[in-house]
Amino acid sequence: MPAHAMIMDEAARFPTVRLFNISIKAMTMVEALDLIHLAITNAAPLQIGVVNAAKVVNMHRNPALGDDVRSSDVIFADGASVVWASRLLRCPLPERVAGIDLMMGMLERGAQHGYRVYLLGATEEVNRTVAERIKIDFPGVVVAGRRNGYFSADEEEVIANDIALANPDILLVAITSPKKEQFLARWSDRIQVPICHGVGGSFDVYAGKVKRAPLAWQRYGMEWLYRLLQEPGRMWKRYLVTNTLFCWLVLKEFFRGNELKL
Repeated sequence: MPAHAMIMDEAARFPTVRLFNISIKAMTMVEALDLIHLAITNAAPLQIGVVNAAKVVNMHRNPALGDDVRSSDVIFADGASVVWASRLLRCPLPERVAGIDLMMGMLERGAQHGYRVYLLGATEEVNRTVAERIKIDFPGVVVAGRRNGYFSADEEEVIANDIALANPDILLVAITSPKKEQFLARWSDRIQVPICHGVGGSFDVYAGKVKRAPLAWQRYGMEWLYRLLQEPGRMWKRYLVTNTLFCWLVLKEFFRGNELKL
C-alpha cells in the first residue's frame, strides 16, 4: 500500500465531524501528533489545515479559499469557538488542536526524533529569531532552511524548489490566508514535504513580538478578546464582523442539522 494511502487509512480510524461544509477530524492533540509522526517516519505527505471562527467565515466569503482549505488531508479545529459550535450542534469535537500548540508539539517531538524543519513566513527578523530559538529550545531539531514571507508570485517557484532541495520533514508556513493556502495548494506536489502546516501568526508569538493570551483566557476561548484589548483600534471592527457572522453560521447549522461520519 502506498505510504500516503496508509496514513489516510490511519486518519480514517477517527471520526470526521461535518460542520459548515468542512470535514474536521475529531482527534486530540496527542492523536494528531502521533499521526504526524507516522507520516514523517513513512515519508508520507500529509497536508494539515486548521480552522477557527475567522477562517470559517472567510471560507464562506471566498470560495477559492474554501477549496484550498478543503484540499488538506486533515483539518483540525484551531479555535475554541469551533469546538463550542460542535458541542452546540451535538457532534462534539474532543478538544481544540490549536495551530501554535501543534507547532510546538511537533518541535518537542522533533527534538527527540531529529525532525528537519523549514521555516517559511513572517518578516526576516522574526523568521531568523524563530530559527535561532528553535536551535536553543529544541537542539534535536534541524532547521533545514528558512525564508521570510515577503515574496511575489514570480518568486514562488524558486522558493518551492529551495524547500524541495532542503528535504525537510515539516514545512511551517507563517503566511496569512489566503496566500498561505494558495501556496500550499499550488506547490505541495513539487516540494514533497511529509508535513505542511500553516501556522498563521505563530512565528510572531514564538519570537516574542506578540504576546499570547494567558492559559486561563485560552481555556475559555477568549484569546480573541485578549488580542482585541491589545490592539482595540485595529481589531474591534474585524472581530465584531467576524464573530457576528460566525454566530449566524452556527444558527444556520443548528436549524439545518449536521452529521457525524463514523
